[in-house]
Amino acid sequence: MPIILVLLDITPMMGVLDGVLMELQDCALPLLKDVIATDKEDVAFKDLDVAILVGSMPRREGMERKDLLKANVKIFKSQGAALDKYAKKSVKVIVVGNPANTNCLTASKSAPSIPKENFSCLTRLDHNRAKAQIALKLGVTANDVKNVIIWGNHSSTQYPDVNHAKVKLQGKEVGVYEALKDDSWLKGEFVTTVQQRGAAVIKARKLSSAMSAAKAICDHVRDIWFGTPEGEFVSMGVISDGNSYGVPDDLLYSFPVVIKNKTWKFVEGLPINDFSREKMDLTAKELTEEKESAFEFLSSA
Repeated sequence: MPIILVLLDITPMMGVLDGVLMELQDCALPLLKDVIATDKEDVAFKDLDVAILVGSMPRREGMERKDLLKANVKIFKSQGAALDKYAKKSVKVIVVGNPANTNCLTASKSAPSIPKENFSCLTRLDHNRAKAQIALKLGVTANDVKNVIIWGNHSSTQYPDVNHAKVKLQGKEVGVYEALKDDSWLKGEFVTTVQQRGAAVIKARKLSSAMSAAKAICDHVRDIWFGTPEGEFVSMGVISDGNSYGVPDDLLYSFPVVIKNKTWKFVEGLPINDFSREKMDLTAKELTEEKESAFEFLSSA
């Protein structure tokens, strides 16, 4: 399926964007039909099938989370309005720029004519990080691990859950807890490593995740477009309405989902233990607070 890539940036960055355009051309990618670089929203959002919103205001030193939310509400309100005005109503919108969950909710609220189920935010990077940590610990490849879950916010309160995850060992599928036989690692160091991996990458390379984030976006979009493999589920931030896991409605929260015909559904009926419940509630509380702050700014933006 050939792709036309439309790249939107702010006017002062158009020179840099031309460099990206040249590099994309030089990749000689088999599926890339055309690349359009623009600083105009009406050109960028016109008739889009998929919108990947990567740009956001990064957190600067000494910046309060509230200041960050305020700056981003402005950006995502305008992008939501542009999508509402120019994109196809069937557009799939993926928000990557942080705070991704709340930015995604802001964009959705600013695009009332696009179904809210069409908006999702990226927690696939966290999902992939969790998969990789389990694979490393067991000495298998990441492909041998499936059905890890990221619950909640794409922040350090997220809950990486492997209670329902499976790993292929010597040709048969085993539960991760059973395979590892190390509950204290799974409830301790594993959780904190995944939660804080983004910060660890920044500390090491002085820049945030690039290749792993791009790979996660590709995974996320591919699964929306082509569906999830039989017997497998993935994590993405979606609107919480109608979930059966006790997460309040009208939050953009990461859940385990399966996707078919470009439509996601919650994975139902997973038993939740007390340890998980506490972690799931904690991240929901953070998202509720973020949402309340953002909505104050949204009404005045």
